[in-house]
Amino acid sequence: MAAVTGDSSLMCHRIVARKSCVNLKNRIFGIPVSTWGNGEKVKGKVEFRVRAAVQVGLEGLKSEANFRGLEGNLGIDVVSEGELRQKGFLGLRKTKLVCTIGPACCSLEDLEKLALGGMNVARLNMCHNTREWHRDVIRKIKRLNEEKGFCVSVMIDTEGSQIHVVDHGAPSSVKVEDGSTWLFTAAKFEGSRPCTVQANYKGFSEGIEVGDELVIDGGMATFEVIEKNGGDLHCKCTDPGLFLPRAKFSFWRDGKLVTRNYELPTLSTKDWADIEFGISEEVDFIALSFVNNADSVRHLKSYLSTKSAKFIRVLAKIESLESLHKLEEIVDASDGIMVARGDLGVELPLEQIPAVQEDITDVCRKLNKPVIIASQLLESMVEYPTPTRAEVADVSEAVRQYADALMLSGESAIGSYGQKALSVLQMASSRMEMWSREENQQILLRQHQLGVSLPDHIAEQICNCAVEMANNLGVDAIFVYTKHGHMASLLSRNRPNPPIFAFTNDDSTRFAMNLQWGVVPLLVSLSDDMEANISKTVDLLKSKGLISQGDSVLVVSDVNPTRATPMAYQSIQVKTIA
Repeated sequence: MAAVTGDSSLMCHRIVARKSCVNLKNRIFGIPVSTWGNGEKVKGKVEFRVRAAVQVGLEGLKSEANFRGLEGNLGIDVVSEGELRQKGFLGLRKTKLVCTIGPACCSLEDLEKLALGGMNVARLNMCHNTREWHRDVIRKIKRLNEEKGFCVSVMIDTEGSQIHVVDHGAPSSVKVEDGSTWLFTAAKFEGSRPCTVQANYKGFSEGIEVGDELVIDGGMATFEVIEKNGGDLHCKCTDPGLFLPRAKFSFWRDGKLVTRNYELPTLSTKDWADIEFGISEEVDFIALSFVNNADSVRHLKSYLSTKSAKFIRVLAKIESLESLHKLEEIVDASDGIMVARGDLGVELPLEQIPAVQEDITDVCRKLNKPVIIASQLLESMVEYPTPTRAEVADVSEAVRQYADALMLSGESAIGSYGQKALSVLQMASSRMEMWSREENQQILLRQHQLGVSLPDHIAEQICNCAVEMANNLGVDAIFVYTKHGHMASLLSRNRPNPPIFAFTNDDSTRFAMNLQWGVVPLLVSLSDDMEANISKTVDLLKSKGLISQGDSVLVVSDVNPTRATPMAYQSIQVKTIA
């Protein structure tokens, strides 16, 4: 997320304990609530007031052209509102869900069903369909947001300079039979031909020998090269399986990947045209394919800052060995990461993928960048209505690792059971989140200092301590008032037990926070008067019946109070209510 810049006030503003008493004997999902101070329990009716703030001058304030006031309204997503009414604060799902939109789910009705099912981000893969098709989908999603009260973000995924792509020409998947012979060629042709596959790079077979293995999508089907004729390869199927349109492929020899250096740019001419399209349609995220270093990410972010009035976030896709070698610098330069496990599986031995996934997730959390686990989460549901138990275990493992988001690819885009697949993600993630709370797993998370300046350190420490206090005191929710989402992301990084309600008056910030674990973004007008902001938002939530007497919240803010001179102060007040 974007760092907070400009004059900034970073506050752990107060804990409002409005219950008749704070009962520290309560247990949260079987975990004892920690005691206060020197170990003695607080007795009676109390209201804790905690204030820690700093205001300093910083440089590079981002333009706030997208500010929008909603006087008297509360821009909360209708799905989150429904979950809150039905399940309560701790029942809110924390892991975000991303759905790839394709021919199977592009109608207004299907998109609404996905939104109702918990879709937080709609992904559009620019490898497929026309820009007119994508434009129609984007406008349908924005229409649903405006008319139905959803808060679904839009992501476009660039095609990249893909050389490892083959296409059989059919609109859907094709089954490959054992022992069948196929022709792989760079020759261009329209439509589909029996057992003929078109490669999108004319030098795809350079350096390939008879006897090498050609592997489709990391193992969906496997062929042996039996004849090489010029640039064409005649291959025999040795492992039958499913062949998807525009599948990724790799060559292996003696159990090792055949590596070749093509030195193609990360962004192709088509990608730049797609990016211009994304700018014009005001998308929220651009996922950058085949990122091998941080320079390409920085270049795109710099370009967007000059061409787009809206703050569009850039996500880097980790899908190659080169990207793993420069992982930390790529993560640091990006606004988020997508772990493209299918493509990684093409270049890595299968047994290494789980550990690599966990390492990437850990690095992203330490550097405070959201991470999406993608590819083949529920692959069997492209064809079948029920997932395998192994797939559910895989999804649960990603949630246990505290990934920010899970993504459906073919399951929603071309599958017949996209809505069921989404419900499986929702159920599996909610159950694993409950287990993590019951087992108090967040205490095992190690913190990594991010900032180098004193204000950055203070912001991090406030958020670290705020989450610890929220967990120990058993508050119902954390409220954060934020213009750019930075402190919301710092709170999210700590993976607190209660949900994080992030109030902002910046529309792009609201949609960007859709990828932050545990954050419920709300669009509301904010002033420089924090007491007024708190009173107004609490009143609005009470008017909708979302909070009531007896609930308790911890409040944090990076909204800058108006002051003539810089200040820095800290105080703790414990007030007994008669």
